[in-house]
Amino acid sequence: MPELLHLEALGKKYGSLQVTDGVSLSLAEGETLGIIGPNGAGKTTLFNLIGGDVAPDTGRVVFRGADLTGTASHLRCRRGIGRTYQVPHPFSGITVFENLLVAASFGGALRERDATAPCAELLALTGLESRANQSAGSLTLLDRKRLELARALATQPSLLLLDEIAGGLTEKEALALVGTVRSIAARGITIVWIEHVVHALLAVATRLAVLDFGRVIADGEPRAVIGSAEVQRVYMGIEV
Repeated sequence: MPELLHLEALGKKYGSLQVTDGVSLSLAEGETLGIIGPNGAGKTTLFNLIGGDVAPDTGRVVFRGADLTGTASHLRCRRGIGRTYQVPHPFSGITVFENLLVAASFGGALRERDATAPCAELLALTGLESRANQSAGSLTLLDRKRLELARALATQPSLLLLDEIAGGLTEKEALALVGTVRSIAARGITIVWIEHVVHALLAVATRLAVLDFGRVIADGEPRAVIGSAEVQRVYMGIEV
């Protein structure tokens, strides 16, 4: 498959703390890449660098062959990079459906009349049909996570960045979200998913990468990566 995303030696420092240290990764269209690592490993910072929320000190972000390193986050969204955040922050004073219309209009550059049908489809895909006219501020955590996912999809991404979408959910709720993510991947959307719920990642990911102190220490077939001695030592605290 053609290369969709290429990260070249990305580095980011905050003061003397090197958060991302020479990260290089390539991602083909249609892949689902899971990313794990200890707290503070630089996972969310990596998403911020890809999405344009922060600028790297070194390296490049190349998407569909174009260097987006200096491109603002809203323009990256228009080019097809969508993301969720660990803590959902919907527009709480409007309805679930209106949240999707805002995302489709401003992130996906659709006119409202053209956005209505795709947004209705996303409500069905993410299990929010019965919540369409409910105030977003009144949703449960699970439905807020679903809305966060639906809003990202409403921008019409070809690359979807999921930041701990299953965090804080029960086992049953996490499994429901896994099914939704699997359906999204089946549509051909390329996914990068940061998650501490490893079994959720293993149910979907076609590839797994591990970060530690801002560096990629493993990258490959998910079960082989999980089974490596270095990953078990760093991520699980198991001396092998």
